[in-house]
Amino acid sequence: MSEPLRAGAHERLRTARLDTALAAVGDLTPRWDEVEEATQPRVLSRHVAEVVEQALADRDPEQRVALVNRLLAQVEREEQLSADLQQLIALTREIAPGVHEVRRPLTPLSDAALFTNAAGEPKLHTALQSELSSADRVDLLCAFIRWHGIRLLETQLDVLHERGVPFRVITTTYMGATEQRAVDELVRRHGAEMRVSYASATTRLHAKAWLFRRDSGFDTAFVGSSNLSRSALVDGLEWNVRLSSVATPELIRKFTSTFDSYWAAPDFVSYDPDLPADSQRLADALGRHQDDTTPLSGLEVRPFPHQEQILEALATEREVHDRHRNLVIAATGTGKTVVAALDYARLRHAHPRLLFVAHRKEILDQSRRTYRNVLADGAFGETYVGGDRPQRWNHVFASVQSLASYGVENIPSDHFDVVVIDEFHHAASPTYRALLDHLRPAEFLGLTATPERSDGVDVRDLFFEGRTAAELRLWDALSADLLVPFHYFGVADDVDLTGIEWKRGSYDITSLDGLYTGNDARAAKVVRETRAKVTDVTAMRALGFCVSVAHAEYMARVFTAAGIPSEAVTGQTARDDRDGALRRLRDRRVNCLFAVDVFNEGLDVPQVDTVLLLRPTQSATVFLQQLGRGLRRAPDKAVLTVLDFIGQHRREFRFDLRFRALTGSSRAGVVRDVEEGFPFLPSGSAMVLDPVARDIVLDNVRSRLRLSRRDLIADVRSHGESALARYLHESGGELADVYRSKGSWTALRRDAGLTVPAAGPGESALLRRLATLTHVDDPERAAVYARVADPAGPGYTELTDREQRLARMLFFQLWPDRSGFASYQAGIDHLRRHPAVCAEIRELTAYTLDQARHLPRSLGEGLQNVPLQSHAHYRREEILAALDWASFDRKASGHATGVVWADIPRVDALLVNLHKTERDFSPTTMYRDFALQPDLFHWESQNAASPETGMGRRYLTHAEQGSHVVLFVRDSPGDDIGPGAPFLCLGACRYVSHQGSKPIAITWKLRRAMPGETFRAASVVAS
Repeated sequence: MSEPLRAGAHERLRTARLDTALAAVGDLTPRWDEVEEATQPRVLSRHVAEVVEQALADRDPEQRVALVNRLLAQVEREEQLSADLQQLIALTREIAPGVHEVRRPLTPLSDAALFTNAAGEPKLHTALQSELSSADRVDLLCAFIRWHGIRLLETQLDVLHERGVPFRVITTTYMGATEQRAVDELVRRHGAEMRVSYASATTRLHAKAWLFRRDSGFDTAFVGSSNLSRSALVDGLEWNVRLSSVATPELIRKFTSTFDSYWAAPDFVSYDPDLPADSQRLADALGRHQDDTTPLSGLEVRPFPHQEQILEALATEREVHDRHRNLVIAATGTGKTVVAALDYARLRHAHPRLLFVAHRKEILDQSRRTYRNVLADGAFGETYVGGDRPQRWNHVFASVQSLASYGVENIPSDHFDVVVIDEFHHAASPTYRALLDHLRPAEFLGLTATPERSDGVDVRDLFFEGRTAAELRLWDALSADLLVPFHYFGVADDVDLTGIEWKRGSYDITSLDGLYTGNDARAAKVVRETRAKVTDVTAMRALGFCVSVAHAEYMARVFTAAGIPSEAVTGQTARDDRDGALRRLRDRRVNCLFAVDVFNEGLDVPQVDTVLLLRPTQSATVFLQQLGRGLRRAPDKAVLTVLDFIGQHRREFRFDLRFRALTGSSRAGVVRDVEEGFPFLPSGSAMVLDPVARDIVLDNVRSRLRLSRRDLIADVRSHGESALARYLHESGGELADVYRSKGSWTALRRDAGLTVPAAGPGESALLRRLATLTHVDDPERAAVYARVADPAGPGYTELTDREQRLARMLFFQLWPDRSGFASYQAGIDHLRRHPAVCAEIRELTAYTLDQARHLPRSLGEGLQNVPLQSHAHYRREEILAALDWASFDRKASGHATGVVWADIPRVDALLVNLHKTERDFSPTTMYRDFALQPDLFHWESQNAASPETGMGRRYLTHAEQGSHVVLFVRDSPGDDIGPGAPFLCLGACRYVSHQGSKPIAITWKLRRAMPGETFRAASVVAS
């Protein structure tokens, strides 16, 4: 018999946070996730760690209790500190026989401090000198570097180099302020390893910071306003904060994580002054004082994360869904043509002949240059425009006008393997329609920024069955620094829209026109708010989006009368008059153009710096198109100002659609965004709602979250005998509407009085588990789940070994605690006695597979038999079952995030919560597990792991031991459907490097780069 758990043990675990002790106690403690949230980090000693490792290795509950009691007793002994403590005040090292260097830092290593170069306090350069002498590794992040700053530290930097201390430096060519002599001196004389950002005009790196790492663990850092220049270090009015791993450990952790992420980013290029190409590039960049315009020729063109995301979505459409006519939607300036060229590079071997179509010679010439750079082939492609005519007809860049003149019927319909049409929103015109109707390529790709036209035609519905293969979110484009930041102001305009008729998903236009046109009080408020928010209305270039021609003409008169010259431009405006209005706007002879949808069509007006939203827009796509008219970069344009005038809306109007499209948040996340003032927008952007507008928006968004079951049933009933996919498409609903709170499609249809198969015995329990199947996104798993859920399907023993593993994955999804079944076949038999449940599983998995935008791949060599695939989503129970961790001897419930060691496939599965969502943001958690590059991931082990023993040694030597590491990540433990959110499998990875002990910080290299949006979510810096 074991002794009882020590008195107060649960309370001690809550206050000490011994993570591994919690693992050892297991089911005898409160639920893991509850305890983990309530506790604080704690470093374990070697003795405690040894006890923990024993506890983890022992599965006998009584023995585990005894071991944890030993652990707690050991902790108590370690807490009895000696009263005879001494303070470490200096570090020494022998620099010559019998000669010791003694340089005590001016500020104790455990203290934080503020340096302002004030009288009576040390100057920053003297503090840095004292820190350099005791550092074992140094990192410097500095927007610009100058010679006079270097020479103040040259003696200490010489010693640093002589001691062989690693010294990493990141700088920029911003404004040409960096001096090349200073950069070269740091590398040649002082042994620095240098990275340079050449994006001089759009750089977001303005940081100035030093990090001093010490093997003793007493790390320090300086963060503030001082660049590496004399005035900044000596006599400037500079403020710099000194951090310490003792006083501010999480800030040091954040510094380290962020610097390492910058260092690994492709934006920061390695620099060696002894390489002529490097030296010349830096000299050119510092001399130009503008964006680096070095031609791409000769350089490998690699996709940005947002472009890689689009490329994977296209591959998924073709390989998973067998769809070969695809549309990509992305804002102008985000690299659509680069995506098309990279896509063709992947298709070229199987599909060599290319036709690229556009309507202007400039677009064709630029596109051909892009393809040549991507393909590293300076002779690639012929143009067919103006006087140019192709000779070989293998790779043709043609204007639609030239093709029409030639006669598309003269081209064999299957001659071109790949056809790309740019500015695809023009495709409804007769010349494009003739081309589209005739050609039959193996792969067809349309590119556009604006799928919806002013004439009401949506090219998605006309040519792509309503589908979009990939759409670049505004959030992603802003985060990637591709567009100018925006400042959005939501202003209540005191207009009551609740009495306006609602027709086919929007307000009645005629009624809106009558409410807005001639409304002098509202118009006066628009003028007043524009003057209040815009620096100088006489210098602005604005677009105002109106509800009708009469409304646009009325607003133009009001603004002109108020001293803001304005014009109305509508679909009725002649082309020459429209072009003239645009010229006057560019020249600032006119400050605002009021439009009726005409600017939704992708008209490029990069100089626009203000957008006025003067009509309610239900469509998130139209809302983003209107916003996008002002997001193009232009000289002297720092930010886009957006004024959105918000009235009192009907309950049918949905603000959540536009704000989710804008921010990428969930519906619940939009509520938090509005309540907290949108704290997590991309760098430089901001959103401000006045108090009345805030209340209107919150009430509107919350009403969607509070959608009652009665309302949902009524909505389902109103759509009649619709399938799940059709209902969601027509209603604008989401899976979360159906499956939140353990709901199901079957239960909703049954309560709505619609046709549903008869209920089986105990059906309600199974229906409550179907919410766990809302993520299935790989064809193999969806197919096996459908077969298992087929009453006429094969028995368990008739399945192959791999199919049996997949069947077990479904089994543990439905019954994570095994529910008393004697065999897997017994569970399958029970499921098949529920025809409605079986039908819903097949319908649900078919829908989720159809929505998949990632391309699943095998985990690769050594893991071929494991039915998990990279870039597919899995819930915890599926992972445990796939690895044979869950079985009839060990249930799948009760295991949370952390590490799963599976003996038979010899796999360490790392289950990681990124904690990147607004609710879960915490400095304590954000900088432990994060992406350095799309194929590099920084991960922190359990507190007990050390490089020398047990699990820590297994991680570091997995390749030699023949074991594998597979990484799974998710943003947070829950999503819109509920707790237990699925993980994205990033695939197998290998050990690269590590630092520290208890815990160990390990860098893993993925066999396959993670998806672009995952990299952005997992990175600690904007990417």
